Amino acid sequence: MSEQNPLAKSLQLLWEGLPEPERGPKPKLTLSQIVSAGIELADNDGLEALSMRKLSQKLGVGTMSLYRYVPSKTELIHLMVDAVVGPSYARRTAPAQGWRQFLTTTAYEARGMYLEHPWALQANWSRPVLGPHSVADLDLFLTGIKDLPLRDQEKMHLATVVDSYVQGTVRQELLWLNATSESDMTDEEFWSYQLPWLSQAMTSGRFPAMAQLPEDTFDGTWEETFDFGLQLILDGLDAQLTRRTA
Repeated sequence: MSEQNPLAKSLQLLWEGLPEPERGPKPKLTLSQIVSAGIELADNDGLEALSMRKLSQKLGVGTMSLYRYVPSKTELIHLMVDAVVGPSYARRTAPAQGWRQFLTTTAYEARGMYLEHPWALQANWSRPVLGPHSVADLDLFLTGIKDLPLRDQEKMHLATVVDSYVQGTVRQELLWLNATSESDMTDEEFWSYQLPWLSQAMTSGRFPAMAQLPEDTFDGTWEETFDFGLQLILDGLDAQLTRRTA
């Protein structure tokens, strides 16, 4: 496999960092500076707006100079993803509190990460490029659930289930958060158009279950929705473990 292959180069940068120059002046930038600047641009403008040209301008170097550090946007994104998924202090200390609290902390920390870095949802997590932070993150997950009576394959299933749930709920929340700017219409304006039609539909007798709902039915917060679903998953896991150990 050629070293210029994007995957090979990404793995080299992730695990070994920038190579030491054989001769000439020392590099002006560090890999950490480049990745942090890329994350900041993606946080502000999205992954589509991130380019090597914009990144070089932000760092105050020429675009061709930047390519000497990171060959393309592909490798840059691999580095950025690995940088944002490292285990936090809250997660590293959570295993001592039991598997349920550990999984709760894991889910909430992941939710916070995706909300802070929405572009991370665009990464292909089904076939991730694993760097040291990503591997440490998974190793911590397995440590936090090591005492559960699950097969190793089932533990990996659990990791996928938790992250899939987090990604799905955060994606919905972000769509809602972006709806106002994308439609140039506030939430109140949006529903004011629909309210007359819905009021007429509710009094028509065609939707009896909907018509009986109290006015505060849809007043729940995204955090309440997230916690409700998470507790259902953990309750289901708890019931499964109880059946196995009965």
